[in-house]
Amino acid sequence: MTTDPWGRVDDDGTVYVRTSEGERVVGSWQAGAADEALTFFRRKYDALVTEVELLEKRLDTTDLSASQAMSNIDKLRASVQNANAVGDLEALSRRLDALAERAEQRRNEQKQAAEQARHEARDTKERIVAEAERVAAETTHWKSGGERMRQLIDEWKAAPRADRATEQALWKRMSAARNSFSKRRKAYFAGLDQQREQVRLQKEKIVAEAESLRTSTDWGPTAGQYRELMQQWKSAGRADRASEDQLWARFKAAQDEFFQARNAAFAERDAELRGNAEVKEQILEEARNELLPVSGDPREARARLRAYQERWDAAGPLPRDSRDRLEGAFRKLEEAVRKAEEQEWERTNPEARARAEATVTQLRESIGQLEQQLEKARTAGNERKIREAEDALVARRSWLNEAEKALAEMS
Repeated sequence: MTTDPWGRVDDDGTVYVRTSEGERVVGSWQAGAADEALTFFRRKYDALVTEVELLEKRLDTTDLSASQAMSNIDKLRASVQNANAVGDLEALSRRLDALAERAEQRRNEQKQAAEQARHEARDTKERIVAEAERVAAETTHWKSGGERMRQLIDEWKAAPRADRATEQALWKRMSAARNSFSKRRKAYFAGLDQQREQVRLQKEKIVAEAESLRTSTDWGPTAGQYRELMQQWKSAGRADRASEDQLWARFKAAQDEFFQARNAAFAERDAELRGNAEVKEQILEEARNELLPVSGDPREARARLRAYQERWDAAGPLPRDSRDRLEGAFRKLEEAVRKAEEQEWERTNPEARARAEATVTQLRESIGQLEQQLEKARTAGNERKIREAEDALVARRSWLNEAEKALAEMS
């Protein structure tokens, strides 16, 4: 009989493996020596050891799922329990028990990770759905809103999946948001088409009125009407592009025809008024030479100016290209006479003279008081009060000088 720590071969060739529960027959060997039998059955044990070691390594170094690991463990456990091999089968069973504990731990970790992933997926898709609902409810920028809605759909598809119930509920909201946006956009453009049609009809009326005025020779009032029509055009909004371009072309053609005719008429009239401009140039030159600068009695200047004003009015209207220049120059001459009258009034006004005299008197009294204060400060040797009094005297004397000049001009 040949023996081994974990098994033996009986004289009749029966091979046994030793366990804590006693011996168990694992095979029969009739083809050779007993040592060869033990070697054969030890190799079977070694093969089991290799399988266990491979499973341990896979569990340590790969992302083998817990369920797959448990399935492999159960298969190996059955193989070990019924193994026709010689070796420490119970040690292998203990290693498999340890592997089972690790696989169960991995199962819990994977379960927690899966739950966490589902929560994160739910939060991600909740955010996507919330933004889609906001876009659907608030946006009026339809192009960018449509692009954003498409991006959100793509983000949804790329995001990980939550649990089935959550996924279905969120997709229902997502689909409702997309449909709501599409309905709002469709309704907006339908309303916009209606609005543009109303604008088109309004601008048709504006153009018709503009065309009815194109041959008018009532230049001033008609020009005002065209300005009013332009304001109406701007405030009416926009029709569809084709109608807008066509109506604007008609409006502008009518307006251009009127203003070209008006410009031609004004040019012809301006040519007739050149003589008036020459006359007024002469009147302006004479008035400047006689009246400016205004000296002496301004009332006499006013009387002479009145004669020039009568000649100016009698000379008639001016052409447009010289109107502002000549009228402005004559207004300046009139303004010079008016200012001279005002200055004369201020100079001879008894109330103004009385105020000027009172100011001079008050300043002289103030200077006298300050001089007394300065003398006292010098006697006392108070440098601060000396500086204050001297500064105040400089200011008061300057004011008195100006007040005396003003009073002298009134004399």
